[in-house]
Amino acid sequence: MDIHQATAGYEHWLSRQTPLVASAIRDKHSLMREDVFAFLRGTFYRWAQRLPEAIPDLATAPRVLATGDLHVDSFGTWRDAEGRLAWGIDDFDDAFPLPYTNDLVRLATSVKIGRRIGVMDIPLQDACDVILDGYRSALVDGGCPFVLAEGHDHLDKLGIRELKPPTHFWDGLRHLPTVRHGVPASAIRALKSTLPDTLATYKIVRRRAGTGSLGQPRFALIGECRGAEIAREAKALVPSSCVWAAGQGRRRQPYYEEAIDRAVRSPDPFQCVIGRWIVRRLSPDSNPIRMADLTGKRDELRLLHAMGTETANVHVGGSRHPGAVLRDLRRRPAGWLRDAAKLMARAVEGDWEEYRKTR
Repeated sequence: MDIHQATAGYEHWLSRQTPLVASAIRDKHSLMREDVFAFLRGTFYRWAQRLPEAIPDLATAPRVLATGDLHVDSFGTWRDAEGRLAWGIDDFDDAFPLPYTNDLVRLATSVKIGRRIGVMDIPLQDACDVILDGYRSALVDGGCPFVLAEGHDHLDKLGIRELKPPTHFWDGLRHLPTVRHGVPASAIRALKSTLPDTLATYKIVRRRAGTGSLGQPRFALIGECRGAEIAREAKALVPSSCVWAAGQGRRRQPYYEEAIDRAVRSPDPFQCVIGRWIVRRLSPDSNPIRMADLTGKRDELRLLHAMGTETANVHVGGSRHPGAVLRDLRRRPAGWLRDAAKLMARAVEGDWEEYRKTR
């Protein structure tokens, strides 16, 4: 099966899980043709096919409830129940029981591809060393959640000097056209269920965000509450792409909520699953952090160490036997992660070159 067949097969399967937005699917295809990193982010279904075939030894590693579609842009911030700023993995759409190696290799592969397009500068071997060091240390400690609070000293944990909220965040939401028809009643109920009773007025808009989930239904509710705006997002909940890659045609319960609940973190109290919708709070400080936006403002060694630690935070909660993961890590030869990332980066880039030939 080549990349074109895989994409057509996956999207056909996905259309049976949830109605797709045709215009957004076309935009996703355009992004994937233009940018190899966007292609990596948009094709986890292909990764789930290729990794076990390309490196069979990795498939025998101990299984955890993994993130699945992990890469350097999978991290973001949110406010916890105490109002503190927290940081960690913010995308669990493809969470699935997988060998722990999947997340580590995909994260390292994203560094390799990130270097190609100029959003990363760190040598791959150095990146792999710090990712593994952070991962091992957190496994031994039973996890290490990242609560940044407000001071700059806390950002030192991530090697970031500053985190700037998106400019014109509310303007961008406010100017989206109101959706008059076609919003599922279940989505409206899910959005309203997390709102305060004092909400004065609101509107619902169709929102586009992300790359892997682009094309799936996504709505935002924007309203005024006690003199200022608040917003909630509802995104369609679908099974992991791993279900399709494994040839499991029947509907399978997604692991999104379980992965969040079991991760070692100070959780976002507004991030939850309601029916068939993923609901979360939208705000300038509850957002993904893109590496391209941090150019020149980061210590990549420290940041990747934190990413390795956060990967373990998810795996610790999603593993019945964390000790088995540590034992497996000890038996692997030096350079295994670098070699796997190089191999998978070549596979991704080869698929991308083939994919971008067609329009």
